[in-house]
Amino acid sequence: MIDKIDITNVLFLDIETVSGYASYDELTDEFKKLWKLKTKSILRKYDEPITDEEAAEAFEEKAGIFAEFGKIVCISVGFVVRDATTQKLSVRLKSYADHDEKKLLEEFSGVLNKHFNDPKHQRGGKHYLCGHNLNEFDTPYMCRRMLIHQMELPKILDIAGKKPWELQSQLDTLVMWKFGDYKNYTALKLLCACFGIPSPKDDIDGSEVGRVYWKEDDLERIAVYCEKDVLAVVQLLLKYKRQPLLEDDQIHFVGR
Repeated sequence: MIDKIDITNVLFLDIETVSGYASYDELTDEFKKLWKLKTKSILRKYDEPITDEEAAEAFEEKAGIFAEFGKIVCISVGFVVRDATTQKLSVRLKSYADHDEKKLLEEFSGVLNKHFNDPKHQRGGKHYLCGHNLNEFDTPYMCRRMLIHQMELPKILDIAGKKPWELQSQLDTLVMWKFGDYKNYTALKLLCACFGIPSPKDDIDGSEVGRVYWKEDDLERIAVYCEKDVLAVVQLLLKYKRQPLLEDDQIHFVGR
């Protein structure tokens, strides 16, 4: 199946998320109670009360991974083009990063609606989204946040209620690597090492994004990190297709 996919019909993406507020103390009383319930599950303290200190620490470390308590601050995308004469591939990478989550989601939705509006899960469709852990994280997180902002979902993200075998438009490099084994998570960094792909984790990693956002106010640094992850996924899919990696002259960062 992977060999038959035209990589120029694939939009590669990665998102970076942080807690919706800088600290637990900024939550409303209602959301503090709700977060304490979530913290019970995180800490596996189902029969014990959660202290404010425990809730605050868990909020700083974990809130960003839950769409109900976090927000998206960056969506980076990559799309591959093929030269009509030489057939040589190149990739263009771009980020949508903003403190205003709705604004960046609207910009990203505009790209999907204009250029990737013929999803493979529709009859005769040709477009795909591709990411690492896309099915379990990026896609549901984006859809949930769009609904919270009362936005209409682009066709390629309108997959609620679909069965796993109906999600042909979702190319998840983690799922591809599992080959039916659902016991373990394999990090993108590890797969890059296995396939000889330069590691995208040469500055910060996912656990540091919240700190860089709330304490350093450095969206640009987050965008650079996010784009490197997207590039790594592009290279990984090429390896899955048993094709050569892109060289430096085939990689273009749009807007930087």
